[in-house]
Amino acid sequence: MRTLPGRTDHVVVVGAGLSGLSAALHLLGAGRRVTLVERYGVPGGRAGRIDLGGYRADTGPTVLTMPHLAEEAFAAVGESLRGRLDLIGLHPAYRARFVDGAALDVHTDAAAMEAEVERFAGAREAEGYRRLRTWLERLYHAQMRRFIDANFDSPFQLLCPDLARLAALGGFGRLDTRIGGFLTDERLRRVFSFQALYAGVAPARALAAYAVIAYMDTVAGVYFPRGGMHALPQAMAGAARDAGADIRYGYAVTRLERAGGRITAVVTDRERIPCDAVVLTPDLPISYRLLGRRPRRVLPLRYSPSAMIIHVGTDRTWPELAHHTISFGGAWKSTFHALTRTGDLMTDPSLLITRPSGTDPSLAPDGRHLHYILAPCPNTDVGPGTREWAELGPRYRDRLIAELDRRGLTGLGASIEQECLVTPADWAAEGHAAGTPFSASHTFSQTGPFRPRNLVRGTENAVLAGCGTTPGVGVPTVLISGKLAAARVTGPGGRRARLTPPRRGPSA
Repeated sequence: MRTLPGRTDHVVVVGAGLSGLSAALHLLGAGRRVTLVERYGVPGGRAGRIDLGGYRADTGPTVLTMPHLAEEAFAAVGESLRGRLDLIGLHPAYRARFVDGAALDVHTDAAAMEAEVERFAGAREAEGYRRLRTWLERLYHAQMRRFIDANFDSPFQLLCPDLARLAALGGFGRLDTRIGGFLTDERLRRVFSFQALYAGVAPARALAAYAVIAYMDTVAGVYFPRGGMHALPQAMAGAARDAGADIRYGYAVTRLERAGGRITAVVTDRERIPCDAVVLTPDLPISYRLLGRRPRRVLPLRYSPSAMIIHVGTDRTWPELAHHTISFGGAWKSTFHALTRTGDLMTDPSLLITRPSGTDPSLAPDGRHLHYILAPCPNTDVGPGTREWAELGPRYRDRLIAELDRRGLTGLGASIEQECLVTPADWAAEGHAAGTPFSASHTFSQTGPFRPRNLVRGTENAVLAGCGTTPGVGVPTVLISGKLAAARVTGPGGRRARLTPPRRGPSA
């Protein structure tokens, strides 16, 4: 594995999102001096928070999977995840509701899920679920060490025994077809394949290897931190600060100073910070602009679909809602075609409804309830542009509220006391390419060694982290990306640096 040449005693990490915090903790554990700069007044990045008149809403991820990856970051500085956070296991992990009125609770416990599948679709499907679960576990173990938790310097690194195992498991076939080999009930097939949308690819086109996301959602366990998902970056920032990180909130990076191929200082709107190395976590276009370098690609990057989110504080809730409820529309394949190809809004939408106050009532005022409604939508490259969303967003919001009322959330519109609408135009204003928070899609040509690398040619001492680079999108993978970025600085064993006193330069 290639590591940064030269001195790396003092590292500036740009961005206090989950990837930046993960990188900072792993760097601190290896003895580096870390300065963490964040343009906002709090940590979190996409995992932020908004206050809506007493309702505390997470702005990004709504649950935590694979918590051992966060545990690794805390352990790097001698702390523990559970020493900083109270994690609540979600049972069920989520609930699926269908247009025929049927509902399925998705459990991560094998026996509970087998019984639920048998109740829902019969003994034959339950037997198919048992085989599917075994396959998902084998698929995860074939991928994790070599293809997900790994820095790539060359596509030739794919040539390893795990590649043969992955091929033997059918990982290079199509996801929808492979899931169909275990389950014949079309509704169940949706439950174990919709996760491909997280990767920005329709299930009919996604590699079967992406079923590893379903493993995380349906096998490994799903958790919610007390205080909301924003409690995770707050806890990580607290651990980093206690381990010696210099965290500077409200510092917007304006440029990087260079001497030849090396970054010598990070210049913010408030201060010039000399450094030996830099970890950049903003979205790819911003990081490339700061570096003044954009890698050459045969094909331009394609970006994942975006999402419109409606945060609502209400004076009532609905008992049929779990912490996570997926309300599937009747359309399926045509929905993915609209999202990724034609750029049309869903006319028969599948929606994610999250009710975090059902798990942690402190997130809403007494007697009130917090709901988060996510509607996948095209990104601004293939669908409506940022200017169109100013008028389109409120109209589509009204359509979705009316649709949920029709599907059983009776009186939803009238119950709303506080609300915040987020559209692709808002994601674009945050600096996210194509107006999507999900970055580059995980097509074959944008996965593993073919995804934008975390090293950029022409710069010796800068590393990228975050969902746009290795290994990709999602809370588990961005935590890994921070660890992989730190390993580029310290080496795989986390070699310790001989620390020297801070070098203060003149203010910019």
